[in-house]
Amino acid sequence: MLSRTIAFIVFAIAMGAGCVRLGVWQLSRLSERRERNATISSRVFAQPVSFGAATRDSATARYRQVQLSGRYDYSRQLIYTSRSRSGAPGVQILTPLATTADTPPVLVNRGWVYAPDGMTIDLSQWGEGDSVTVVGYIEEFVPARGPVTTSSVTRAVRHLVRDSIEARLGTAVAPFLVVQRLGSEQIGPILHPSRIGVPALDEGSHRGYAIQWFSFAAIAVIGVGAVVRLEKQNRRREEQKNRRTEDEKTRRREDEGGAEELGA
Repeated sequence: MLSRTIAFIVFAIAMGAGCVRLGVWQLSRLSERRERNATISSRVFAQPVSFGAATRDSATARYRQVQLSGRYDYSRQLIYTSRSRSGAPGVQILTPLATTADTPPVLVNRGWVYAPDGMTIDLSQWGEGDSVTVVGYIEEFVPARGPVTTSSVTRAVRHLVRDSIEARLGTAVAPFLVVQRLGSEQIGPILHPSRIGVPALDEGSHRGYAIQWFSFAAIAVIGVGAVVRLEKQNRRREEQKNRRTEDEKTRRREDEGGAEELGA
């Protein structure tokens, strides 16, 4: 077998093994995605509980559905900038909700509003009353990353970083925020921000990627088989050619020998 053929076979086998490994990895990601979706579904679609009960265990608080009542503090609400929705630019409105006098207010994401520049809106148009009952799910603040605020827009934030938000508000807030889904004000005409939906619960593209990698591995195996078969066919043809050459030489020698005998 030619050295270049051996090199190709080794390369193809290594590539096939790598593709199989990547396919298995994608199936593992798919399993993790399904587990995550099951966890989110079990929390976000469950009966709402109080904010205190939902956040008692911080490890399982995220996506828990809660119901809380209080008064919105519109004087301290924030604009969460650069939030697109179905391709349209906009912002989300973050409003502190005071539930009791002895606990920090809960920052509520009341929803999305169209903004051509993705940064500015007239907040006075988006009040929903003072005393409200909110149903939504728990979301976490994020670690600090890059500039959090923008000097060009009053009360605008780029990221949901708790320390920076508290500094901007001038007061402490609860350790988790709430993404509002329902509220008593929705009984009437829809004049509130568009509520944020639950996180996507699809399986993503992991299955398709897994099939793709396994297909590549199959192609590599088929390629190796084809090359080995071709190599065998070439060797067989070469052997047959050599055999015919030897037969011709033998006949030629025999013919020459017979001619010498006749001449003698």
